Amino acid sequence: MQDWPIFTIGFLAQLLFSARLISQWFLSEKSKKVETPVLFWKLSLLASILLFTYGYLREDFAIMLGQFLIYGIYWRNLSLMGEWQPRNIFFKTLIIIFPLGIAAYILFLGTLTWADVLLDTGTIPGWLIGLGILAQIIYTSRFFYQWYYSEKTHESSLPMGFWILSLIGSVLLFTYGIFRHDPVLIAAHFFGSIIYMRDMYLLKKTETQVGEKFEA
Repeated sequence: MQDWPIFTIGFLAQLLFSARLISQWFLSEKSKKVETPVLFWKLSLLASILLFTYGYLREDFAIMLGQFLIYGIYWRNLSLMGEWQPRNIFFKTLIIIFPLGIAAYILFLGTLTWADVLLDTGTIPGWLIGLGILAQIIYTSRFFYQWYYSEKTHESSLPMGFWILSLIGSVLLFTYGIFRHDPVLIAAHFFGSIIYMRDMYLLKKTETQVGEKFEA
């Protein structure tokens, strides 16, 4: 398969991920504090499906691992916001059936096997594979932290720890993307890092203002 259709899928996935960040960024700038719109989680689910597909086609286990681990957390946040039940049947069907369809294709129709993805690293050096997996684990852990925090507070929110892990993981994935010559990862994490730092600033500013009110 030519590279351009694969990169098209990857860029489409990152376009959706970027759209979720932009929607969250605009809402946060408008309210002068970190906000989490419903659209953030809906776009996350759709983008995750595409990025997992991209990772499979690129034979990149690090990308696949990250999307596999956090797919359910995206859905859980929609549920915490009370936005899963009201969704239309088409959206629900897509979110549930499409991942199963991808797995079925890989198992029964795909020419690329799981062994190829997991074991056949070709010319990719071991240290680079390790960097990619480490970066993806750190980047993915932000949603496990966010999930824990949201379950604890009984509402979907994006705390400071989420943004710190996002920034660290994004820098590592940006570095990984450079060594892998992956324009999708390079573009996505360069842009994402800017928004992560801005959200950290807004959140810190909000916490400072709240603290000053209590002291007063």
